[in-house]
Amino acid sequence: MHSTRKNNKPNILKKPNLMKQIKLLLILAILTGTSGTILAQNAGNYKILVEGFDWGPAVNKVVLEMGETLSEPPTGDFSVHATRTTDLAEIPEAMAAGPRTVLSTYVSDANGNRVAAGSHLTLVLAVGPQMPIGSPFQYAQNEKVRGNFWVDYRVAVTHLPTLRTWTEKTGRIMPLADSFDLEGSFQYAPGKSMSYAAFSPAAGGGKKPLIIWLHGGGEGGTDPTVALLGNRAANYASPDIQVLFGGAYVLVPQAPTFWMNREGGGYTRGDVEDIYNEGLMDLIKAYVADNPGIDPDRIYVGGCSNGGYMSLKLLLKDPDYFAAAFISALAYHAEYVTDAQIRSIRKVPIWFIHSKDDPVTLPEETAVPIYNRLLEAGARNVHFSYYDHVTDITNQYGGEGFHYSGHWSWIYSHANVARQDFDGGPVLVNGRPVTVMEWLAAQEN
Repeated sequence: MHSTRKNNKPNILKKPNLMKQIKLLLILAILTGTSGTILAQNAGNYKILVEGFDWGPAVNKVVLEMGETLSEPPTGDFSVHATRTTDLAEIPEAMAAGPRTVLSTYVSDANGNRVAAGSHLTLVLAVGPQMPIGSPFQYAQNEKVRGNFWVDYRVAVTHLPTLRTWTEKTGRIMPLADSFDLEGSFQYAPGKSMSYAAFSPAAGGGKKPLIIWLHGGGEGGTDPTVALLGNRAANYASPDIQVLFGGAYVLVPQAPTFWMNREGGGYTRGDVEDIYNEGLMDLIKAYVADNPGIDPDRIYVGGCSNGGYMSLKLLLKDPDYFAAAFISALAYHAEYVTDAQIRSIRKVPIWFIHSKDDPVTLPEETAVPIYNRLLEAGARNVHFSYYDHVTDITNQYGGEGFHYSGHWSWIYSHANVARQDFDGGPVLVNGRPVTVMEWLAAQEN
């Protein structure tokens, strides 16, 4: 099991006398049949904390109930062992259980917020794109599930100097996702409903824009937390992005299956109608009608892959409704977009994001020809951030040398780091270089 040191103090577990004491205690407990009693008496409660990262969600903290007020973390190391179980699919053995590395600890409140004195202790865990044991999601395709879903994620925490344990999970904390209303449901046809998550900004300051995000093909279903965390869409409610808009509503609808679902099953790539675009548009209009604080001249739609397809589909169906669009890894095939349709959206501000090595939505079949045709039709406010690869933008896991799947170009949108145009130069608003979200905030009908 992995452990860490706190406050640069020596690892007391390496002292021979203490190790002998621990071993003697365990042997005595086993011989006398009291080991279960000891563990039961010491077992404590914990919550897991889940956040979205560029590669997906991860359990990056564990919040322990301490049962007493602390002003500083206890001395000594903690071990954390995680298990990931589900009845919906088979989890590979290497991803089903394993140790977690504890990076640091701090005194916190019940939600993992740092405080000077409190009755909880938060353990900060190492996470990364190559640490699947940290993910609370599993991806599978079978008769029970299609795409990403929550697993039963549990940990066993031990304070090594005292052998105190925490094994009773009492909940999960999702710092950004919890700020959304996660209970949204819209009936778009008799017997058919669509789930959604919705974020409302603080009141005051006049009408606010609406950002609509449409998830990828692996985040459908009836639990919008999957759409929020599967590819970090909850970040549109983060303070860093909200401040650019002076506060914005965020709507994240969830397809019951996937946005490109055609009648009778299977995919459309624009050649035939999908089964959701009309119901989705009805949901959007109903949400706007129910929230009079939304500025109808500043409604923005964006999405990735399947959601990129649907974003373009909505523009083609109702080009005057949206003030702008931001589309990553577009899955709509250009051959099925007519010249008349291109002309109908040439005045809609659009920012495309794609990677040249996308193996799923090939750019030469999707975004590149549509972008070029828009320019030829006279579009003046259409931009395209076109990357060689999708890389580690945090520089924590290899930087430019670490390549995600080329399909994951939505990373640049969620993190608001897309800023270059197709020619490699900056995108400008009023002569000033801007990011994709800064550009979006400047658009209105």
